[in-house]
Amino acid sequence: MADQVSVQAAGAEQPLLAVRDLSLQFAGVKALDNVSFQVARGLICGIIGPNGAGKTSLFNCLSRLYEPSAGSIHFNGGDMAGMPAHQVSAAGIARTFQNVALFDRLTVRKNIEAGCFREFGGRYVSSIFMTRAARTDRRRVEKRVEELLARTRLESVAETRVSDLPFGTRKRVELARALAMSPQLLMLDEPACGLNHEEVLELEHWIRDIRDSMKITVLLIEHHMNLVMRVSDQVVVLEFGRKIADGRPAEVGRNEHVIRAYLGEAA
Repeated sequence: MADQVSVQAAGAEQPLLAVRDLSLQFAGVKALDNVSFQVARGLICGIIGPNGAGKTSLFNCLSRLYEPSAGSIHFNGGDMAGMPAHQVSAAGIARTFQNVALFDRLTVRKNIEAGCFREFGGRYVSSIFMTRAARTDRRRVEKRVEELLARTRLESVAETRVSDLPFGTRKRVELARALAMSPQLLMLDEPACGLNHEEVLELEHWIRDIRDSMKITVLLIEHHMNLVMRVSDQVVVLEFGRKIADGRPAEVGRNEHVIRAYLGEAA
C-alpha cells in the first residue's frame, strides 16, 4: 500500500474530529474497515473514493444515523459513543444530504428558521405566550435568517415554497439551514451534485467563506474532483471501506494507489 501522509494544522493541540479504527458491518459486508483519520480545527477536508467506497456510511456514523460496529469518534474532545442522533446538532455538527432533505411545503424562510431552533434556548412556554425573552429570541432568529438569506443569495425567493424551486436553489436552502445551526463542523454530502459550472464555482467560494469568515471546519464528500482538489486543505481517500490515502491534495493526487483505484489510470 502507498504511503499515507497525515495533515496537521500548525499550532493545533487537539483535532476537532478524530476517527479511530472505525468499522461498520451490514450482514457480513464491511462498509467501513478500520478507518482512522483526524481533522484539525479550521480545515476543509475532502472525502473521496469510488462509488461504494464507504463515504456516506462514514457520514452516517459521524452524524449518528448508524452505530459503528467498532472504533471510536471523538469530536471537540468528547467521545460520541452512544450519542443519539438528535443531540448531534447541539454538539456542534450540521449536515446536508446528497438528496436534498427539506420541508417542501414550507417557504425558504421557514426552512432556514427551522435550523435556528437552538437560538430559542429551550424556552418553549415563553415562546407560546410571547414573553419578553421570547420576543428577544424571535428578533435574534429573524436577524440570523436575514443574514443567511443574503449570504446564500436567497432573498428573492425567501417567501417561495421550497417545492417550487429548482434543484440548485434547493441545495442553497439546505446549506443555509445547516449554517443556521451555528455548527463547529459542517458536513457536506455531494453539494456539487446537479449544479452547473457557474453554481460549482459559487459553491467553491461559499465553502472557503464558511471556513474563513464563519470559522467553521468543513468535511466534504464530493465526486467533483476539480472542486475537491481546489478547495480542500486535506483529502482522505476511501476504497472498499478502507482508507488508502490521507494528505494534502497535491500529495494525494500523486499517490499511485489513488490513481490506480480511483482514477482508473495505469500506475
